[in-house]
Amino acid sequence: MDSPRQSKKPNVGREPKRGQNQSGIPPQKDAYARLLSQHRSPRFNQYLEQYAKDLSCPKEENGPSPPLRAQSEKMNIPQQKWDHASNDFSDSKDFSPSYMKSKGEESSLSLYMEKLSLRNAQQDYERKQGVSDKQRRGQRRDTTTSHDGDIESGEELGSFKPNETKKHQKQQKKKKDCNRNVASKDADSFVGRPQSPQKASASEQEHDKIKKSKKKNSPKHPEEGTVKSGVDAQVLRPKSPKDKKLQQPQASSSPADKRKNKGGRGSKQQMFESYLSFEEVSQGLKRGELIQGQLRINPKKYYEAFIPSPDDKRDIFLDGIVARNRALNGDVVVVQVLPQEQWKVVRSDTDCDGASESESQRENAQRKSERVRRPDVVVEDQCTDRDEVNSKRQNITDTGEPLEDPSAPRSNGEILQKTAKVVYIVEKKHSRAATGFLKFLPDKPFAMFSPVDHRVPRINVPLADCPQDFCSRPGDYANTLFICRITNWPAESTFAEGHLAKTLGQAGEIEPETEGILIEYDVDFSEFSDEVLDCLPKNLPWTIPPEELRERKDLRKECIFTIDPATARDLDDALSCKQLPDGNFEVGVHIADVSYFVEEGNALDHIASQRATSVYMVQKVIPMLPRLLCEELCSLNPLTDRLTFSVIWKITPEGKILSEWFGRSIICSCVKLSYDHAQSMIEAPEKLFSAEELPPVDALHPIDEIHQAVLNLHSIAKNLRAQRFTGGALRLDQMKLSFTLDKETMMPQGCYVYQYRDSNKLVEEFMLLANIATANHIYRKFPELALLRRHPPPKAKLVDELQELCDQLGIDIDLSSAGALHKSLNTILGNDEYSKARKEVLTHMCSRPMQMAMYFCTGVMKEEQFFKHYALNVPLYTHFTSPIRRYADIIVHRLLASSLKCGPHLGLSTQDVQKQASHCNDKKTMSKRVQELSSELFFGVFVKECGPLDSEAMVMGVLDQSFDVLVLRYGVQKRIYCKSVVGLDSFHHRKVGKKSELTLVWAPKDSESPAVEQVISIFTLVEVQLQSDNAPMKYSAALKRPEDSRS
Repeated sequence: MDSPRQSKKPNVGREPKRGQNQSGIPPQKDAYARLLSQHRSPRFNQYLEQYAKDLSCPKEENGPSPPLRAQSEKMNIPQQKWDHASNDFSDSKDFSPSYMKSKGEESSLSLYMEKLSLRNAQQDYERKQGVSDKQRRGQRRDTTTSHDGDIESGEELGSFKPNETKKHQKQQKKKKDCNRNVASKDADSFVGRPQSPQKASASEQEHDKIKKSKKKNSPKHPEEGTVKSGVDAQVLRPKSPKDKKLQQPQASSSPADKRKNKGGRGSKQQMFESYLSFEEVSQGLKRGELIQGQLRINPKKYYEAFIPSPDDKRDIFLDGIVARNRALNGDVVVVQVLPQEQWKVVRSDTDCDGASESESQRENAQRKSERVRRPDVVVEDQCTDRDEVNSKRQNITDTGEPLEDPSAPRSNGEILQKTAKVVYIVEKKHSRAATGFLKFLPDKPFAMFSPVDHRVPRINVPLADCPQDFCSRPGDYANTLFICRITNWPAESTFAEGHLAKTLGQAGEIEPETEGILIEYDVDFSEFSDEVLDCLPKNLPWTIPPEELRERKDLRKECIFTIDPATARDLDDALSCKQLPDGNFEVGVHIADVSYFVEEGNALDHIASQRATSVYMVQKVIPMLPRLLCEELCSLNPLTDRLTFSVIWKITPEGKILSEWFGRSIICSCVKLSYDHAQSMIEAPEKLFSAEELPPVDALHPIDEIHQAVLNLHSIAKNLRAQRFTGGALRLDQMKLSFTLDKETMMPQGCYVYQYRDSNKLVEEFMLLANIATANHIYRKFPELALLRRHPPPKAKLVDELQELCDQLGIDIDLSSAGALHKSLNTILGNDEYSKARKEVLTHMCSRPMQMAMYFCTGVMKEEQFFKHYALNVPLYTHFTSPIRRYADIIVHRLLASSLKCGPHLGLSTQDVQKQASHCNDKKTMSKRVQELSSELFFGVFVKECGPLDSEAMVMGVLDQSFDVLVLRYGVQKRIYCKSVVGLDSFHHRKVGKKSELTLVWAPKDSESPAVEQVISIFTLVEVQLQSDNAPMKYSAALKRPEDSRS
């Protein structure tokens, strides 16, 4: 058996692979070069420590050195302790053998220790600035990976406890005997005379543990998410600087090529694996070895990411930035599931391997100090959209991580969660743009751009891109928001490269923040080009051509009117209702004929297809079409002839449809009613409205006629609605915040929860009826080309968990179908003043398992059972009623016109329609997120200007150190951290099954008063105060003492 001393000899045989000439080089010096590059020798580590002590560098001497890394797996050393040690020895820049050859042993070592001293100085400086080690780690979680063989950038510094080096050495000594055989086996492959690169390669192939580790500069531990063996397994390899394109297929390098990358003073470690080739990915997907999906990065814990599991169970987990392999949120990626021994062990209720809540709290505090736009809303979506909802799909009592559950829970309540790594990026859906702040770096040719969204990496920006006086006066730009675009992300760096696209202005101001949101989410808000505007009618004022008057159904003398928000300017739809002699009704839905003005294939059509949707923000709208169309030629403005597409039914008072007609038409709206006007008419059926109470009305139609039409529509709509919900439909309403704005400054003057009333329901019911009718018509005419909208059922596993939680909470809810859920939500929560709040909380809980509704082409999805819309409980559905603001509706209009022989055949193939449907899905998701961020932005300003604001709140979810509340007065959701609650003496967490509970112990007000206990569980009522934070646009919820709440 080889002695321990012999086990160090592997370095001898590997050194010639760098092309070093061994003759004439002192053996001592060669040994140092090998030791530095290989990081294998504990003895050398001790020498370094002693040298460091002599140079008075206690910080670095106490860190465990990477020579121990090679033995870490054998010795079971806690992985977290390696996260920081690897920094100090992993940078090969100053310690490649070729560099040491020119400098000599002592000078190289001196340079190295000088480098450690500089790093210590940097750490000391950060401490003086009040940055703790924990904050640095939290701040850098996107530059380090998780617990399976982490790799950090050489530029990143970690902290370590002084006694850890000795601890590791003792562990190593204790384990040495039992590891001797393994060490000898490693040594056997390298002991002896220097090998040629070819022989070395052949020798390495005989050992699985060092397979593919052909570089001395590569780390001796696999990166997070790297498979140790198997066909697709790759350990990090140095990468040529030329290989920088993100999606470029990269083949294995020849030994000669690899040698080129090893030597040289400037060589860097490769942080990320090369992507597989397109052919490898295609074959892997066909064999089921690889999985494709859309990446979602947790906005609260940005080092955690997920993709949907193909088996429709819990999501697959990607742990850390290395596993994501330069993919960003929303990208479509291909992943490789890691071996089961690398899966994540989690508890069935609370993921214990992720960052604790206390860590998350400190991260959030750190982000506030950096003016980070931190998502405050726990779940930001409804049942039909899921981009952000899915990143929160979880048990109601989870710490925030969706868990994969491929196997049954173990006896101790633990389960295994599948983990994976990205091996290919199919489509970069993320815009690669971010808002953030610039940081000056002395003696660097670039500045550091720090995005406010921590899911985006930090970016090196050339100084030439920065403002002219940035280098001389960096403090002037500390509060300036910039937009930066990523241009490249090298495989050997945790930092991306990019350029500044624009200076937005001061952080905290509405317009710069708004522009940043739009750019980040890739919303095109530029002015329409001359080429696009040339597609619009030239002769203004525009009049309807005579041929259209001849070919269309003329409805201009009918009593037709619009019902919209009072501020709406793009009026898509109008309604009519005429009582027939037989007691039935002729009801019409009339939609703006946008497809008449937007000809397929021209520049206007192209830009509309790219924008895909109008984007509605608090203070403005980014239109899909030029305003001449949106607000004039297509908008169904009152007392103006307009081109429309109409659906007209003969319908009974009970809502039974007797006949149906589709066709192109001409209307003249007699009045523009707001929802408030229509609601007034519904609530006062006997009232005679005067002209002063309504907008201008066409003299052909008395106000009483319009009033009666509204009442008839309301009566029919109630019957239609009752039929829908009796038939199994579901509606999950969530509170929506609206604002009143100053007309001059556009600053928020007030806010309120939007009320969804009977007038809204009236319009919604007939829009749904028209969409369902159109879906059936175009699918019948074009079974291979129809553009429909489907809504898959919720994830079964998440529904089961929600059912279990509700059972433990004593909530008798039926989740077996959409209809059963709707009935439960409207019957089980009582009739007291807080029943509406309890319904809101339960609706929020029920929205979590829901999937996203999506457009699709029927020719691509052959099985009709997948066409169904779960929430509406209808087999076919589409969007027809809003072509001014949705491009999908324009395609549907073209299909409808073609089917009626009143328009050309659609010039798109099945694949073309599907591609456009997918694009519309993406843009709809982005639009909804921008709308939410705009609302958050304005509410943050409102709290700052008008706060603090007091309100009752209801608990929505309980974690181990925090809980989420719904603020009832404003409809916003906030997380309250127990450690941040002023006046709290202590707290403890208890969990029974899935029911989670916190007990808060409030400190006595005086020596004679007892401590006050407050139990926090789902549906608990609390009092909160919303307060503006120091960071721009940010606010927090402070919990008030129970007795203060009652007083």
